[in-house]
Amino acid sequence: MTSADYRTALTSAIKEYEALGEQRREIDKRLGELAQTIGTLSRLLGLTPTVPLGLTDAIRLVMRTGVPLTPTEVRERLQGIGFDLGKYANDLAAVHTILKRLNSSGELRFVPRAPGKHQYTLNRPTTPVVLGPDIAAFMRDARLEREAMQATDEPRSRPRTPRTKRAGRTG
Repeated sequence: MTSADYRTALTSAIKEYEALGEQRREIDKRLGELAQTIGTLSRLLGLTPTVPLGLTDAIRLVMRTGVPLTPTEVRERLQGIGFDLGKYANDLAAVHTILKRLNSSGELRFVPRAPGKHQYTLNRPTTPVVLGPDIAAFMRDARLEREAMQATDEPRSRPRTPRTKRAGRTG
């Protein structure tokens, strides 16, 4: 194999890796949505789960959508899927405690916002592939090459700015 063949194979592997990562994010989001739908429909039908979820697992399930949520939103989603929070004296405090523990363990990531509006989001696993500087440079070059292939000879149209009349000119 030649160096060009290796570059082609590397480009192909990088494209596939990026596409699979995007698919994984979409699948995780959809799994979370479906879990909430199943929980809600089960509750509406009066069905009870055969294996009840603990609060930690229920919060993990709610957080799988990948959307940053405040502790209050987490509590609302738990209620939406039919999780019984009635056994907790202060359900929001229990949710806060679990979110902090999941953040400390690295499962969730704290997202600071305005005071009292902080959120948590699912902490995506780190990429197991180590990219050296040469591979990173190759990826940048490949991206620039793709952009160059999409370029056209036609100049980009610029938005027109209104002209102002100069003083003393008639037109």
